[in-house]
Amino acid sequence: MPADHPRAPDAQDDRVRRPRPPGTFRIGQIGGVDVLVTTSWFLIAALIAVVLAPVVEDTQPGLDAWKYLAGVAFAVLLYLSVLLHEASHALVAKRLGYPVDSITLHFLGGATAIEGEARSPRDEFWIAVVGPLTSVVVGLAAIPVWLLLPDGLLQLAFMGLMMANLLVGVLNLVPGLPLDGGRVLKSLVWGVSGNQHRGTIAAGWGGRVAAVAVLAWPLLLDPLLGVRATLVDFLLAAVVAGFLWAGATAAMQSARLRRRLPSLVARTLARRAVTVAGDLSVAEAVRLAQESGAGAIVTLTSDGRPVGLVNEASLIAMPLERRAWVAVSTLARGLEDGLSLPAGLRGEDLIRAITRKPAHEYLLLEDDGSIFGVLATADVDRAFSQR
Repeated sequence: MPADHPRAPDAQDDRVRRPRPPGTFRIGQIGGVDVLVTTSWFLIAALIAVVLAPVVEDTQPGLDAWKYLAGVAFAVLLYLSVLLHEASHALVAKRLGYPVDSITLHFLGGATAIEGEARSPRDEFWIAVVGPLTSVVVGLAAIPVWLLLPDGLLQLAFMGLMMANLLVGVLNLVPGLPLDGGRVLKSLVWGVSGNQHRGTIAAGWGGRVAAVAVLAWPLLLDPLLGVRATLVDFLLAAVVAGFLWAGATAAMQSARLRRRLPSLVARTLARRAVTVAGDLSVAEAVRLAQESGAGAIVTLTSDGRPVGLVNEASLIAMPLERRAWVAVSTLARGLEDGLSLPAGLRGEDLIRAITRKPAHEYLLLEDDGSIFGVLATADVDRAFSQR
């Protein structure tokens, strides 16, 4: 199943976890990674139960309503193998030093949220290929069990497990995003060309070709296999093709945006800052900023430590006649965790840092802890749009 792009290494325990997506609930952890299930899973479990009910009845007659429970049990077994597929992505990513946010099981299978971009083609390759390989191994391991079991529901379950895992493993190696095979193709093109962007575009086009092929598949059933396509075949093909096309297109758009990121450097986008005591009046703080040519104001504690950033929008909104009577600290946002950033941040690391802690302004610090300046989110947005 497709996995989100990995990001540059970071301390897993120190980062801020993203809010849990709506419509999901947590069922546990694997290797410290949250496992989430969407409410859509219950829909697919019910669908599997209904579709398998006649097969279960033929295999073991007389179950009546219990045949639907057998279908639900198979859905659980199937998604446990999907979980193994996704867990392999997550564990390899963590082994290579990438933070993993969560594993989510949903209507179309699963997804592993590995933040950001891979550092090398090698990392991209191994994180992607391990999922399909795990599915193939599970499918192959189910074959001898299926052959040894006597006729009955258990044999039927292992036959389904074998076929589903082999199918998932092979289809996920199709060279097109957002499938794992698309990431494998991306890593190969990236490794040969030395250009990550080119690899993503190639794999994105592979995903679009795969989407068209899936959409045309019901039309080929009759001439190739002598099977007449049903409405369900066309609907399923449309859903899968839409998923592939949308995923491939999103990956290509993301690649084009990421190509602009290296030109964003916090140090070059920073505003010069003036430091003032928090009890100074707004009017006096503005005067000092204007005299020094500063574009931002930082408030200090009595012992000279930076403690707040004056919000530009709040400053502009304050009437001139009030500025002489209001302390500048009333317009400052406290320097919470995530609002002080290294002045050397650039590219994706810069975007990731300001995304984790949304704010209008950030204090930029040198390696020795001294103040370099203030970074305004509006300046980052403007620079990105211009590029």
